[in-house]
Amino acid sequence: MKKLEVFDPAMCCSTGVCGVDVDPVLAQFAADLKWVEEHGVAVTRYNLGQQPQAFVANPAVVKEMEGGMDRLPIIAIDGHIASTGMYPSRQQLAQKLGIALTTAEKPRIKLGSCCTPGSGCC
Repeated sequence: MKKLEVFDPAMCCSTGVCGVDVDPVLAQFAADLKWVEEHGVAVTRYNLGQQPQAFVANPAVVKEMEGGMDRLPIIAIDGHIASTGMYPSRQQLAQKLGIALTTAEKPRIKLGSCCTPGSGCC
């Protein structure tokens, strides 16, 4: 079983999706982590404000953080740093974890109102 660890910056709660100003990126990432778990990946998420010991106990995370707090979030897969400074998309997570996306799960490009199929504008 693959293991995905997320080392988040200090946030108000474990997912960062609390309060009145919910960051849509964090909400989507939380949903993507649930999706990853449904595909058999063990997911552990650490919040710097609540679990600093998890950061200190991981030498690779400490080394990344020496480069600055903008290195957070840090994503590790099976103990190796896979991403820093951003929350990967579902597609990026799938690629890094070797999960095949179904057609329904792949990102879709939405056409604007003038570019309907067969309109000739695109």
